[in-house]
Amino acid sequence: MELRQLITFQTVANTLNFSKAAAALNYVPSNVTMQMQALEKELKVRLFDRLGKQLILTDAGKRFLLYVNQALITLEEAREVVCSQEQITGTVTISANEVLCAYRLPSTFLQFRREYPGVRLIFKPISYDNLKQSLCEGKADVVFLLDEPIRSTSIASETLRYESFQLFVSSDHPLRKEQKLLPEHLRAEQFLVNEKGCTYRTLFDQFLKQKGIEANMFLEFSSAEAIKQCAMSGIGIAFLPEVVVRTELDRGELVVLPIELPHFPIYTQMLWHKEKWLSPAIQAFMQVVQKNVSLID
Repeated sequence: MELRQLITFQTVANTLNFSKAAAALNYVPSNVTMQMQALEKELKVRLFDRLGKQLILTDAGKRFLLYVNQALITLEEAREVVCSQEQITGTVTISANEVLCAYRLPSTFLQFRREYPGVRLIFKPISYDNLKQSLCEGKADVVFLLDEPIRSTSIASETLRYESFQLFVSSDHPLRKEQKLLPEHLRAEQFLVNEKGCTYRTLFDQFLKQKGIEANMFLEFSSAEAIKQCAMSGIGIAFLPEVVVRTELDRGELVVLPIELPHFPIYTQMLWHKEKWLSPAIQAFMQVVQKNVSLID
């Protein structure tokens, strides 16, 4: 069993695509296929099932991946310990929800690349429900959440900044003319919201219920950008964090509805596993995040 086979297996397991794995590793696809066939032959077990064009991990493959991830992390730790380098190198794998990836992190990525050109940043898209689990499974080194303060026995977190939510409508929406809105103004309106499951959607639903607003017209989206675009088109009232619509507010394409919302305790947070070894590259990334995300407006 060779180190390159383990690295190739990890890459294939993460991409579930031989061609994508080959491109990431600068191999030809046939080389990746041969490495996986040799690995399966040595282990005497099938690691992947090939269902038509779809590639999935077998149960044995999933178990093997846990050990491969740990082995490669240990080797990275050993390399960092024994190598004295002036320039920090390595890889940092991160994940975040759509809002933070699009509106909070890009400037941080750019700053980090300028300061640490020898470090490779990998962004893995992971669903909101699986972000914390990705830390426990070693799929990500650092994740970012838009949520209430996280309390966990296994996951460490740092609150970076408070995120304010408002209701937004297009500049020609009828409600924009009201100087102060009452709950009854909203009863016949259509709300543009994210799908149920995340904390801030739950808090918004609770607010409507407390105000006696039995809103039965919701359009649910998995994308904040889609919510914003629909609001600009006049389809309904968008419930979003202010950072998402800052440009549109400046341009006058969206306006804030004059209704008082409660203080939703939603914060941008950085999370990592308490037992994970934080390499110099990861520590450097976290330091850039701490300086950058908490300061940008």
